[in-house]
Amino acid sequence: MEITEETIKHVAVLSRLEINKNDISQVTEQMSSIINMADQLSEVNTEGVEETVQVVDRDTVFREDKPEHWQSREELMKNVPEQANGFIKVPVIINKDEDE
Repeated sequence: MEITEETIKHVAVLSRLEINKNDISQVTEQMSSIINMADQLSEVNTEGVEETVQVVDRDTVFREDKPEHWQSREELMKNVPEQANGFIKVPVIINKDEDE
């Protein structure tokens, strides 16, 4: 699969990454190497090889999800850079017009 500078620019826009114009060719080259490596891996014969979900011999330990060292809402909001109507205000990352 050929990765072009236009592909990298398009992916950068979709993922909201800012890539310096001077770095586009380097990023394109690096991404091409990564994709080519993945293509090589897909050619490996894995017939008869059991799937591996976790490489260490360890069981997952489940515990109740309870907050620890909880602070009051007032204490939390003291550390918030911007708030509105008692909620933490965050930057908009999805504009409705972009999906149309």
